[in-house]
Amino acid sequence: MLVFMTSQSTSFSGGQLKRLLRPLSEIQKIKKQQQDVLGFLEANKIEFEEKDIAANEENRKWMRENVPEDRRPASGNPLPPRLFNDSRYLGDYEAFFEARENNAVYAFLGLTAPPGSKEAEALAKQQA
Repeated sequence: MLVFMTSQSTSFSGGQLKRLLRPLSEIQKIKKQQQDVLGFLEANKIEFEEKDIAANEENRKWMRENVPEDRRPASGNPLPPRLFNDSRYLGDYEAFFEARENNAVYAFLGLTAPPGSKEAEALAKQQA
């Protein structure tokens, strides 16, 4: 199952307070990135489980534990959006964006590209 880690909570719980301490531009950037990934997954009818790290401490802990050391920021904790296939770390927004630009999102997500998609056509050309 594809897991999409977000920070969507609008309540003012402890997680939200921490979120409010970030610069507004950073919060807006994260929100835009999350909407971009979410829009792609929904438009392409890709099943996923969304886990909000702002509303659930267990989700936040799970994400931090499952992002590999070499993929963590130099300082602080990893921020959403982050993508996993079950517990296998796939990447952050930049990795997702690069895969999308290269018509390789399904491969990035560990999924088979649907017939007729640009990615499936590109794979067919490579294998021919």
